Amino acid sequence: MSWIVTNMKWIMVVSGALTCTMLYAAIAPEAALRSTFGETLDGPLADIVVRNWGALIAVVGAMLIYGAFDRPSRPPILMIAALGKLVFIGLVFSHGGRYLSQQAGVAVVIDAVMVVLFVGYLVGERSKR
Repeated sequence: MSWIVTNMKWIMVVSGALTCTMLYAAIAPEAALRSTFGETLDGPLADIVVRNWGALIAVVGAMLIYGAFDRPSRPPILMIAALGKLVFIGLVFSHGGRYLSQQAGVAVVIDAVMVVLFVGYLVGERSKR
């Protein structure tokens, strides 16, 4: 865990940059859905919801990058990011293997690694106190 605590700045920068790539969904919602899930939604409401989803995920990525350089803000940022990633993982798994063969499966693995690193940091920091 000390390795995670020592390198958390760069872990957060890389995690934040990867998370920010979902800004793509705010720019091209139909293409983002197709590349991530292999399916798309139609209509103006789907467009609004997917653009909002992409923007909110990108905001979490930006928060991770900010937290990399502002140590006091790390715990709440890491908790929020981990919780959001766990919800996404749970929702993908709630559909069985339907989306795991798509890019969403890759996102689940990467998000799971991020969650483990974030929790490792939080536990490591707490045990130092």
